Amino acid sequence: MKAWVLSKNGIDNLNLKEVEKPEVKEGQVLVKVKALGLNPVDSMVIDLIPVNAERIPGAEFAGEIEEVGQDVKELKKGDKVSIYNRYFDGTCSYCKSGNEMLCDNGYIFSIGSNGGLAEYVAVDQKNALKLPDSVDFELAASLPVAALTSYNALERAKVQKNEFVVVVGASGNTGIFALQFAKMLGTKTIAISSKDWVKDFGADYVIGYENALEEVKKITNSKMADVVVESIGEKFWELGYSLLGKNGRMVAFGTETGSNAKIDISQLYSKQLSLLGSTGGSIRQFSAVVNKSKDLKVKVWKKFNFQEVKDAFKENNSKEKNGRIIIEI
Repeated sequence: MKAWVLSKNGIDNLNLKEVEKPEVKEGQVLVKVKALGLNPVDSMVIDLIPVNAERIPGAEFAGEIEEVGQDVKELKKGDKVSIYNRYFDGTCSYCKSGNEMLCDNGYIFSIGSNGGLAEYVAVDQKNALKLPDSVDFELAASLPVAALTSYNALERAKVQKNEFVVVVGASGNTGIFALQFAKMLGTKTIAISSKDWVKDFGADYVIGYENALEEVKKITNSKMADVVVESIGEKFWELGYSLLGKNGRMVAFGTETGSNAKIDISQLYSKQLSLLGSTGGSIRQFSAVVNKSKDLKVKVWKKFNFQEVKDAFKENNSKEKNGRIIIEI
């Protein structure tokens, strides 16, 4: 089969090669990859995470079952599936408590093992979740990272009906899903974005970065935000933090613009704020995301074919980016 193989860091070291098709072991399924969504983690794999051996990138993907191994009961050839993109052993204390994303021996596909930039991928059956018939592969390839990360973040923040939820970077991969899930919970959503189209994804209000503090104060009648979802990192951390009202919760999961942040401790205790970290999501949460996927949508900016992967990666960092980048395989 064909796959994009990274020999060492740098996009010039990513090459399309003929490699051995994965063997399907007991309890596994062979997935014919149909679509892959690009994420910041993919750029990290290409440029930053040390490559100790040849690796196939691609953290977020979906496809169709091509073959099933022995003891696979729930899936069959032809099923459309989205892939939970983390290996987990199922035996450590975190797995047993339903936190598979924190597994002591776990890893993300494309970092600890090969990813989805290949014609076929073999995965454990527990990682392949069958999709509703109405869900296309563009959306299916946006569920394992973009959607699941947002879903877990809102659960971590214990978002309640009628609360004000501010999404910083609302037009990003995770932002568009944070808005949709927040609306499903009955919240009042405020999108901080320069893209007016986020209204189509559940934003009740769209405001710019430069006047966010004044606008949030006005919208909330000075109450400020109950929850701030922060996925961008250092650049807008202080802004997001400043938008929190009393008992406010800020949940963060991205470092695209840097990983160092300042905290005004007096605000932390005087307003009784909570700062929360969030990473990926559990199998239970991924199952919930897949079940809700028929009511979700994704904005695709550009689509690339399997021969154009390098072009797709170059566009992934474009300042003109206006939605998701999808690679069709």
